[in-house]
Amino acid sequence: MHDTVRDDETAGPSEPPTGPPPSGLLDELGQLAHAVRHLFGAQLQLLAAELGLARSAVSWMLVAGLAATVTGVGFGLTLLGLIGLLLAKWFNSWILAFVVLAVLEALSLFGAILLFRRCMHWMSLPATRQEWRAIMRDTLKKADEDVEASKGEG
Repeated sequence: MHDTVRDDETAGPSEPPTGPPPSGLLDELGQLAHAVRHLFGAQLQLLAAELGLARSAVSWMLVAGLAATVTGVGFGLTLLGLIGLLLAKWFNSWILAFVVLAVLEALSLFGAILLFRRCMHWMSLPATRQEWRAIMRDTLKKADEDVEASKGEG
C-alpha cells in the first residue's frame, strides 16, 4: 500500500559519519592499556584486602589459641577433679584417692619426659643434624641477601 519512499528510508548507500575516521589500531591499543590498568588495579585492591584479612586473622588466631589454652587447662583440672571424686568413692578415702591420683599424674609426667628425651635423641641423629644445619645455613643466607638487597635500594 504505500508506494512512496519516506525521507529517512533512502535506497542509496548511507553517508559516513562526519568527523575524522578513528584509527582502529591506536584505539584498540588504548583500550588494551586501559583494560590492563583496570585489571592490575583490581589485583592490587584484592591483594590489599587479602593482607588486611590476614592481619585480622593472625590476631584472631592468637585470641583463639589463648582461649583454647585456658579452656584446655580448665577441662584438664575438671577431669582430674572428677577422677579424684570417683577414686574417693571407690576407695572410701579421700587421702587414698589423692595418693593414687598423684601416682597417676607422676607416671604421666614421667612418660612425657621419656617421650621428650626420645624426640631429642632423634633430633641429634647425624642426618637430622645435617638437615637442621642446612636449614639454618639457608635461612641465614637468605637473611643476608635480604639485608644486602635493602642496602642496595637505600
